[in-house]
Amino acid sequence: MIQHNFLGLIEQSIHTNWHAPAMTDFEGKTFYYKDFAREIDQLHHYFNGAGIQRGDKIAVCGKNSARWAIAFFATLSYGAVAVSILHEFDVESVEFIVDHSDSKMFFVDESIWSHIDDTVLPQLENVFSLDDFALLKSTSDKVGTFISTAPAYFEKKYENGFFANDLSFRTDRPEELAVINYTSGTTSSPKGVMLPYRSLWSNTRFANDSLHFIQPGDNIVCMLPMAHTYGLSFEILNSISMGCHIHFLGKTPSPKILLEAFALVKPKLVLAVPLIIEKIVTRNVLPKISRGAAAVLTKVPLFNKIVYNKVRKSMIDFFGGNLVEVVIGGAALNADVEKFLRKIRFPYSVGYGMTECGPLISYSFWTEYKMRSSGKVVDRMQVKIDSEDPENIVGEILTKGSNLMLGYYKNEEATMQTFTEDGWLKTGDLGTLDRDKFVFIRGRNKNMILGSSGQNIYPEDIEAKINGSPFVSESLAIEENHKIVALIVPDYEALKAEGIADDHLTNFFGKIIGEINSKLPAYSKIASFRIHTEEFEKTPKRSIKRFKYQQ
Repeated sequence: MIQHNFLGLIEQSIHTNWHAPAMTDFEGKTFYYKDFAREIDQLHHYFNGAGIQRGDKIAVCGKNSARWAIAFFATLSYGAVAVSILHEFDVESVEFIVDHSDSKMFFVDESIWSHIDDTVLPQLENVFSLDDFALLKSTSDKVGTFISTAPAYFEKKYENGFFANDLSFRTDRPEELAVINYTSGTTSSPKGVMLPYRSLWSNTRFANDSLHFIQPGDNIVCMLPMAHTYGLSFEILNSISMGCHIHFLGKTPSPKILLEAFALVKPKLVLAVPLIIEKIVTRNVLPKISRGAAAVLTKVPLFNKIVYNKVRKSMIDFFGGNLVEVVIGGAALNADVEKFLRKIRFPYSVGYGMTECGPLISYSFWTEYKMRSSGKVVDRMQVKIDSEDPENIVGEILTKGSNLMLGYYKNEEATMQTFTEDGWLKTGDLGTLDRDKFVFIRGRNKNMILGSSGQNIYPEDIEAKINGSPFVSESLAIEENHKIVALIVPDYEALKAEGIADDHLTNFFGKIIGEINSKLPAYSKIASFRIHTEEFEKTPKRSIKRFKYQQ
């Protein structure tokens, strides 16, 4: 039945929303759902001309754009496998992934392709530009001939128009491989996560059922990387399946660009990583209510509600004024920031997932969300904690269900290490699970530091306290010679605004670390700190690559 397969959801939405706008590139072209369908149909002819068979791999690497999405959906609906590659990967990683995935075709931004050494990609036959779908390379004269005659061919094919009934997607099978998504882990080298169609369907179906406030025609700002499952699933797959209008930023989401985009688009739903929310609160909100009349009023019970209501409204206005919910994922939210958001009743929720689950494991709507949790275990998924007392004793989080991957591409050893004998995925995360099935994450299994007397030290807890300072952009707590060392990336804009010179940073941050140590148990106090002038290297979901900074 059409509604129980992923491509059926997408085809049905395209038919229903044929004359509505589907995608708009920032300051660029708008594709209506009918244009989206026609572009997909044209690419199918390109694939056929290139001899692409069902199951062949087609790689996509570029900044977020409508053509990225068109290439992705065309690949799946044709029967090929999409290999999504983060455009921020270094050239060597891109080359490795294209080759390792056995990709025969590559859609890529020309700015990325210009740095690629195609002599190390012997299996790659055809390369198309994501800028305009122009052919950049081909090992086949047949493809070049087809491309040169394509305008006349399509003019004749569409001389009577292209209508909704002309679009007919194939029927996918639940266990069929749909996407290979290469992670760049915080503790390991990239692995190709194989996601089947049941994972795409289950994640999309859950979003359809849970985000009840989203309607066809609603606007969505796409600012998360489409090559990562968090952004792909909920800004793209869910939005297209529900007939929404996606607006691609196509550039780094700085506060200024976001402010402009939100004012124009006025989204109901915003998907964000903690860093964005934390900076809005620590840079723009808290300084305003910590001094002057506002600071006094927040201490008076009768007036603090008025102040908090104004703050809540100003934050919702920042997001365009129509905001119903911000869903935060990718990492833990700072405890002090969360406490503040809770106090002003800001509509936020924190979810939990991983690429291997495409990505959803837990989420709950903001009115049901429990503070410091990562939401409730989602439909068609199960979670258990590897501990004697899952509610109170921290253990590794294990999960299984419809969202789960098939394994890692061409890496049986890693696949076997990731699953238990009875089929549970070992997430590598530590946490607890309450009786209502809410997940509470304590940290990464591999990140945990063992104290001198056997105490479990979670660096994330220490980092949350350091990141609570408005003068800290990000931090890492690592172990060196059995002591805790903090690596700090300052927020230079905030320091400059306060008139703090670079040559005073050591003393300034020394005081901040002293204050933090007064709140930490003796076994996890910070022994020393170092200033980092550049931000830490990140994975696609904006987690810090810890292994690069641990000695």
